[in-house]
Amino acid sequence: MERLVQSLGIEGISAGQVSVMAKELNDQVSWFRSLPLEREYPVIWVDSLYEDIRFDGCVTSMAVLVVAGITVEGRHDILACETMMTESEETYRALFANLKRRGEKVWLCVSDADPGLKKAVRKAFLGCSWQRCKVHFMRNILAHIPQKEKDSFAARLKTIWLQPTKEKALQAARMLIGEYRDRFPQAIAILEEGLEDALQYLSYSSFDHRKISSTNILERLNREIRRRSRVVGIFPSMDSYIRLITSYLIEHSEDWSVGNFTSNRHSLRSKERHSKG
Repeated sequence: MERLVQSLGIEGISAGQVSVMAKELNDQVSWFRSLPLEREYPVIWVDSLYEDIRFDGCVTSMAVLVVAGITVEGRHDILACETMMTESEETYRALFANLKRRGEKVWLCVSDADPGLKKAVRKAFLGCSWQRCKVHFMRNILAHIPQKEKDSFAARLKTIWLQPTKEKALQAARMLIGEYRDRFPQAIAILEEGLEDALQYLSYSSFDHRKISSTNILERLNREIRRRSRVVGIFPSMDSYIRLITSYLIEHSEDWSVGNFTSNRHSLRSKERHSKG
């Protein structure tokens, strides 16, 4: 806390003042992390970053899971920011169970392809679809393309996600697969295995497909989190990390409180009825 205050140009702060500020922040953080959620969120995004946090006397690289969502009315909410010792189905299920206790139901979850996360989503939110982040997916595929071919192959690959319908996207994928299967078998195998999960967003016509086909909506948020955590470097505890980052998220959530992510409210309600039918 003292280092953070000094980074803001405030010098000579006493230990007592630091203690008071920490308590006030703790109260705000506790309030924010226990806020009731909306009954349902059409879309949630889950993404992780890694931070050095001291735990049990050792500096440990911990996963930090950030979850954001959008309400039926089109308002963005930050739903969670949690540290994890390991990324596993059990830790993800604990994260989602906490969200559900606060009143959440989900139609579509957008994330990378962590196996534990996928299993936890499907068990926690019955009837929820899972969208594999197209950006992470393309990176996985391009890792198996020679450097001199990456740009041209990436340009062709991106055309799959520029199609307006699932049928046209599959057609574009089949053409690319037929052309490159013999040259880049590993990349094509990854594409074939994950394509269906990377096209789930096309079933949701009520949303801007550019925004639900990836976790890019969290990229700016994660960059801002990183900018603040770099001030500290190694955090002395998980509680200190959560206190600092949640304080920023409280501020950021106010900027997200007004927004129109959907084409119109009626179409979302119609989609809701269709999903329940």
